[in-house]
Amino acid sequence: MTLPFDGAISRYFREGAPKEVRKAIENAGKDEIMTASYPYREEMKGKDYSAQMEALQIELAKMQSGLKATGKRLVVVFEGRDAAGKGGTIKAVTENLNPRQAYVVALSKPSERESQQWYFQRYVDWFPAKGEVALYDRSWYNRAMIEHVFGFCTPEQRAKFFRQLPEFEQMIVDEGIIFLKIWLEVGRAEQLKRFLDREGDLLKQWKLSQIDVDGLAKWDDYCAAIDETMERTHFKHAPWTVILSDDKKRARIAAIQTILGAVDYAGKDAGAIGKIDDRICGGPKLRAK
Repeated sequence: MTLPFDGAISRYFREGAPKEVRKAIENAGKDEIMTASYPYREEMKGKDYSAQMEALQIELAKMQSGLKATGKRLVVVFEGRDAAGKGGTIKAVTENLNPRQAYVVALSKPSERESQQWYFQRYVDWFPAKGEVALYDRSWYNRAMIEHVFGFCTPEQRAKFFRQLPEFEQMIVDEGIIFLKIWLEVGRAEQLKRFLDREGDLLKQWKLSQIDVDGLAKWDDYCAAIDETMERTHFKHAPWTVILSDDKKRARIAAIQTILGAVDYAGKDAGAIGKIDDRICGGPKLRAK
């Protein structure tokens, strides 16, 4: 089988990955969590996940009906490291929602015209109308992190972004939109393992990009950019929710619970939603543990 990017990910695993990362992947057992700081040693059992997710899916359907009935609007920004599980989490959220009122915004590289617009403009174009839900698979935070790490923006452009951002997100809230920012954080060994799995799976190779390959050696640069961004953009009016996503199942549950907790709707069942696991879900300080 021909590997994407000429096997660059496997090559990085053999030749470029830190020894401790390579060793962790080689020695990991089935369902074992490799990140030492993660509060669980094994992934959540499938039957436990399915039982809890079934109840959460019903609540999501009720939430959507409530949004449609009241005209409320919901925007959820999903950010995180590459392979942190954004796509799978979004899929779990939208699985049983009506696509006419709930949609995913996953924008590609700006066109020539878009690159000449106000930076936030193409994201605003996808904001929801009354009763709608917009889920952003990456967002305007590209400028703070990815564009910065790869040199796709100038220091001046990034500084302007940080100046405008507080007021921009305040306007979203002032407009009456329910606004959430979710960051999925994954350990370095788990990230690389997921990349290796994608590289060897014909059905998942499409998920890989040159950015993923080039970013493997930029872990520390990403850490610095993420730390700075969290510190500068964790606003009272628009805070970050950080979810440790080494276990995808627990992360998806925590993300859905976070969304349901932010929206008032008829028939809301707190018991079905359950208590958010604060060992894997909290504010930006959770990343430092």
